[in-house]
Amino acid sequence: MEIRPITTDAAPEERDFEASLRPKRLAEYVGQPKIKRNLAVFIEAARKRREALDHVLLSGPPGLGKTTLAHIIAAELEVGIRVTSGPTLEKAGDLAAILTRLEPHDVLFIDEIHRLAATLEEVLYPALEDFKLDLVVGQGPTARSIRLDVAPFTLIGASTRVGLLSAPLRDRFGIVHHLEFYGAEDLTLIVTRSAGILGCPITSEGANEIARRARGTPRIANRLLRRVRDFAQVEGAATIDLAEARRALDLLEVDDYGLDEVDRRLLLTILDKFAGGPVGLTTLSSAIGEERGTIEEVYEPYLIQIGFLDRTPRGRTVTRLARRHLRTAVDTAPQPPLFRE
Repeated sequence: MEIRPITTDAAPEERDFEASLRPKRLAEYVGQPKIKRNLAVFIEAARKRREALDHVLLSGPPGLGKTTLAHIIAAELEVGIRVTSGPTLEKAGDLAAILTRLEPHDVLFIDEIHRLAATLEEVLYPALEDFKLDLVVGQGPTARSIRLDVAPFTLIGASTRVGLLSAPLRDRFGIVHHLEFYGAEDLTLIVTRSAGILGCPITSEGANEIARRARGTPRIANRLLRRVRDFAQVEGAATIDLAEARRALDLLEVDDYGLDEVDRRLLLTILDKFAGGPVGLTTLSSAIGEERGTIEEVYEPYLIQIGFLDRTPRGRTVTRLARRHLRTAVDTAPQPPLFRE
């Protein structure tokens, strides 16, 4: 299946690429200035006390750098990091095996922690509070409970839907941060940095054009950079300038607001089939053939952020700003070659 240029999901084949561009220290991390400032204080304080950092919860839309921050925190603390995800942890033994192998002050990073099974949350509670692990060994009348010590560690949880975390688990995080969408200025710095690592000459105007269409998301900015680089190399362009970036992004059908064909279809469906809304999420999901969760996690946050979509008690509605943009996009859409003069 083809990956949408502006999807926030990381394809398996992109993980090595993302890792190569990932900043290693807080000083290299671009954006989220308040979070960076606070984390720097908390990390330094933990190091001076020679203690494990308080447990950290990072939330926000996909692709904003939660995983990157987890690796940076471990690097700044100069400790090891173990990485897993909520869906891959199925049994208490899976979690116990990871916890008992942690060295003192290590970081355990659980991505999509909101998808952690309730039974595993129960296993985590004593480990988070007292660094103890309570396990039941055996079955039936012979079953017995044992308590194991685990090394003091820092749990870093990442979630795109923090509201799905149970209150007891959420309350056990001492440091909670929500990552916001990036501005074009910060994304321009990220694109310029990534282009330098990739050995891809780019002008500031070209980097800014990619940044403007990246939906406020570093992962999308880096993916668009790769695709623009492909067009530039095939066309023999030595440098990605403004004209080259615009030409490539137009061919990718990513418009000035960072919307692609799927976003436009969602908005036009509400406009054409439901008179602009309101329309319920379940109905909208059926109409465009996308899962409810995908609409809520991938499409809606950015469309709401830029003022194109409203979420009301009665359903989703398209705003006047979106109507104007879609009308302009249709009027200015490039004609097929057959109709060009």
